[in-house]
Amino acid sequence: MSDDHSHVLLNGQPLTISEVEAVARQLRPVQIGPEARRRIEQSRSTLEAATSSGKALYGVNTGFGSLGRKRISDEQLADVQRNLLRSHAAGIGEPLPTETVRAMLLLLAASQSRGHSGVRPVVVVRIVDLLNHGVTPVVPSVGSVGASGDLAPLAHAALVLIGEGEATHKGKLMTGAQALAAAMCEPITLASKEGLALINGTHLMASQAALAMADVDRLIPAALCAAAMSIDACRGTDSFLDERVHNIRGQHGQMEIAQRIAKLLAGSEIIPSHFANDPRVQDPYSLRCAPVVLGAALDQINHVRTIVERELGAVTDNPLVFEDSGAQTRTVVSAGNFHGMPLALHLDALAMALTPIAGIAERRVYFMLSATDPENPINAHLSPEPGLHSGLMIVQYTAAAACNEMITLASPACVANVPTCAGMEDYNSFGPRSAAKARRAVELCEHVVAIELLCAAEAIEYQRPLKSGAGVERAHAIVRSAVPKLTADRPPTPDIEAIVGLIRSGQFHA
Repeated sequence: MSDDHSHVLLNGQPLTISEVEAVARQLRPVQIGPEARRRIEQSRSTLEAATSSGKALYGVNTGFGSLGRKRISDEQLADVQRNLLRSHAAGIGEPLPTETVRAMLLLLAASQSRGHSGVRPVVVVRIVDLLNHGVTPVVPSVGSVGASGDLAPLAHAALVLIGEGEATHKGKLMTGAQALAAAMCEPITLASKEGLALINGTHLMASQAALAMADVDRLIPAALCAAAMSIDACRGTDSFLDERVHNIRGQHGQMEIAQRIAKLLAGSEIIPSHFANDPRVQDPYSLRCAPVVLGAALDQINHVRTIVERELGAVTDNPLVFEDSGAQTRTVVSAGNFHGMPLALHLDALAMALTPIAGIAERRVYFMLSATDPENPINAHLSPEPGLHSGLMIVQYTAAAACNEMITLASPACVANVPTCAGMEDYNSFGPRSAAKARRAVELCEHVVAIELLCAAEAIEYQRPLKSGAGVERAHAIVRSAVPKLTADRPPTPDIEAIVGLIRSGQFHA
């Protein structure tokens, strides 16, 4: 969808996860393509024709939600749209991060560019102006139930388009009017249906999902590097990676993970060094069952990615505008594409999939630090001098605390219903809560994997002069580029955060 390396082009096609990340995090500018403009203009023409017929159209010439039976006069169509934004800007809590709001605005503009929302081109142009001129609405993080669209968060964002609300411009907090002026943009006066089109979609939860998947795509290779490094750090065997074992189970993720870990360990000098006279028959589950556990998580993550990618090409507001060019008919359809359950269910599943990734990593950390295996010449807690130095003892506590929180985050949000809007909205998804939990789970999992990399890299030092496989040695060098070998006690937090930075920048490959 990008027209070149500097712009993301909105022309009606689905966005990609990488494009969402580029706009949200790298501030890549956005353009509206000619096909999108044509679709937007035709959609608006269709809506205006339907409105002129005098027929009641939900959210166009009626009230909203349980007030949908109230007709609005032609003279008040603009007023009701402005009032909608004001009344629905009811969010509370800490503001959403800039990257999330930028991604949300991009998804909103892309959805409306597909020509089914009935807005005027100026509305989409102004959303893109916010992105391209560094204007980020201040959006409280709590308030959406993820069913009739992400109403409250999107209302806070849309207020800035009409010169109200709050925003930052290049990092400085100001009113919406001041932010538009600083960006040399004029506020818009909303026409019929436009306020509803701005707030009635899944753009918050979808933006959170896209950014979470971008992070997970860098986390998984790091988790595999950590697992492979731990196998040699614990002087484990690689026999369980035999592809025949995984082929007869037939689980795709399991087969893939086994292959990738085996590739990382290929050429290891450590594994054959303890073949002879090793009394151990089997390794702990945290080593031996890594392909099974991580493979199950990978299968789920891959499915979540498919759902997210579909949503990045969706139109999710209401009502929707359609034109059958063959039959020369124009239709405005009231439906429920704004409901967030497709995302909510799978974002809850993402948090669940990440929890065993962190959980099994923490078990390997515990095993290494306990130093209870007499076949492995490592010090307790990987201390350079046990007793005088505590070594990495407490990083396992931190990993355990993170895993405990992730267990709570794995409890789904989407299965508990609280009705809203006097019962008109009687089954909600709570997708934004699913999204927030998933993103927090990603952050915690990154830290647990970083702790495993920290410990495994230290334990590998005890195996020298033997070397691990080329893939593991490369990962070890990446860790050592930011974190030196432990020669005396020092605060581990900076080391953990440095490795998290390496994970987030995509340094690890598996």
